[in-house]
Amino acid sequence: MIEVGNVTAVVGVEITIRANEDSNLETHFYDGEAFKGVSIREFVSISHGFREIICLVEGEYLDERLTEGDGPSSHYVRKLKARPVGFFEDGIFQDGIKFLPKIGDPVFLLPQNRVESVFEKRSGNGFSIGRLLKEDLEISLPWQGLFNTHIGIFGNTGSGKSNTLAKLYTSPFDRKLEGISQSSRFIFLDFNGEYVGNQLATSEYKAVTRLKTKGEANEFFYLRPSEFWDAETLGILFQATQNTQKPFLRRIVSGRNRFAGVADSLSRYIETTFVRVLRSKDPSLEALEQLKHLARNLDDEGALVSNLDKVGLRRGSDIDSFHFIDAGGTWHFLSGDAQEDFVQETFFDLVEEIDITELNGFDELQVRASVQIIRDVLSGSVQYEHIHPLLRRIDALKEDLSKVISVGEEAGLPEQPVTVISLRETRQEVKKILPILIAKHYYEAHKESVSSPPETTAHLIIDEAHNILSTQSSREAESWKDYRLELFEEIIKEGRKFGFFVTLASQRPSDISPTIVSQVHNYFIHRLVNDRDLALLDNAISTLDSVSRSQIPTLPKGACVVTGTTFDIPMLLQVEKLVGEKEPDSRDVDLAKLWN
Repeated sequence: MIEVGNVTAVVGVEITIRANEDSNLETHFYDGEAFKGVSIREFVSISHGFREIICLVEGEYLDERLTEGDGPSSHYVRKLKARPVGFFEDGIFQDGIKFLPKIGDPVFLLPQNRVESVFEKRSGNGFSIGRLLKEDLEISLPWQGLFNTHIGIFGNTGSGKSNTLAKLYTSPFDRKLEGISQSSRFIFLDFNGEYVGNQLATSEYKAVTRLKTKGEANEFFYLRPSEFWDAETLGILFQATQNTQKPFLRRIVSGRNRFAGVADSLSRYIETTFVRVLRSKDPSLEALEQLKHLARNLDDEGALVSNLDKVGLRRGSDIDSFHFIDAGGTWHFLSGDAQEDFVQETFFDLVEEIDITELNGFDELQVRASVQIIRDVLSGSVQYEHIHPLLRRIDALKEDLSKVISVGEEAGLPEQPVTVISLRETRQEVKKILPILIAKHYYEAHKESVSSPPETTAHLIIDEAHNILSTQSSREAESWKDYRLELFEEIIKEGRKFGFFVTLASQRPSDISPTIVSQVHNYFIHRLVNDRDLALLDNAISTLDSVSRSQIPTLPKGACVVTGTTFDIPMLLQVEKLVGEKEPDSRDVDLAKLWN
């Protein structure tokens, strides 16, 4: 062992070391072995009796001393500031501060094999994604301690975040996917289409679903009917408010369930609604307009729509009354027997001819929502202006959502161990809604399938997570934002006990809910320069030391700080770059090649 100094002060957990004069050499050699000299972020060993305390050097300075002789002269002593990070016990590194040195204890350089032991849990069951940036040592990450936790991967654009995400999963997939396929499922939410090729795994173990709202759709995300016809699911899809629109959706669902076993129940419901509106003794303009809207959805260019367009509501002598304009343009007020006869002759047969057998899930929802609001308005049980925005959202989103969601029995957990769901070709509105539904779907499906303790796991990996976990959006209602975040907070808080784990990758961690970030167990932090991002990491990550934190804004491409509950101390890791077909489709534009 090479002695490089001794302890001169211990204040709390801050240790001051007086370094020997030759301690600043770049490399030392002893007994045929090379030792790195003492510098920032190097490790030293302090011998305290029979114990070996490991410390990380966090700073150094010169201490000036005046010496007497022919005249007073200055003499400089090199001092080091260090912090204990653990100790060796029976040859195995244990993290944490259990022992502190005393003044006078000798300080030694740490040989390379000891440095490896500090960083690496030698369980014999690890995998490598890169090398330590400063020490240039290959380090194995533990399977058990990493993939049964929530993971956060953060970094600015171009810092290597996508490569780290892909490498983190490609490495174990390459070695263990056949065994993994028996017990785990990995679902990748891919906003930019970076993993739809040959990344992550071979086609034998990987399924890719390309969802499209542009052009003709031919791939879908499947929901069971019982899952689609659920007030929570419909609330997610159409951003329903909690206190007014969610109860409206519950009435739709409960009404459908109540008459699910009755043949042609929806047809009868529509017929009685038409009759009830047009024969009402207290006519409602909102109900009439919604009835016309319902007719257009059921029979866009037929006689039913044409006849309804001729019906209006006008003020009579003392009460409101329906009126009808005939072919000559004359208005006829309808009341009493004339109203009964008019409805019977003009509409009843046309309503009976309506065919609803080909309605898909979204069309049926639109019809049921229209019928429900008509009934509610006639009974006076709702404020029409509170529900109308929900109906408009259903009308606006129905076409896009029906291109990416199919209501059928092909639902549940995927058969292949790796599933990539690409949202690249979907509209922005759908990109915000669909991932929440997908997360809820897989979380509930996994909860239903697992025992206690879980014998299977599910892993949801969300790239560009700030797209759906942002707290900064001003384009949505606060009630919807709260619901969206609460759903993911529940998953990340409760998922671990069910064997459901989340990996988040984002270039703006400060946009993500602090509650969600604080629930992450392990972090891979690439270069971040925004003060808000850095402040969030300071507050959320208890295992991030000051030296590692100070290096985050200047990290080179591909390098990251690795820290969390799985790792004894923070590491600076240079992640190995994936090449060829395994590289994520997020490479920078080569302008030299493009412009030539």
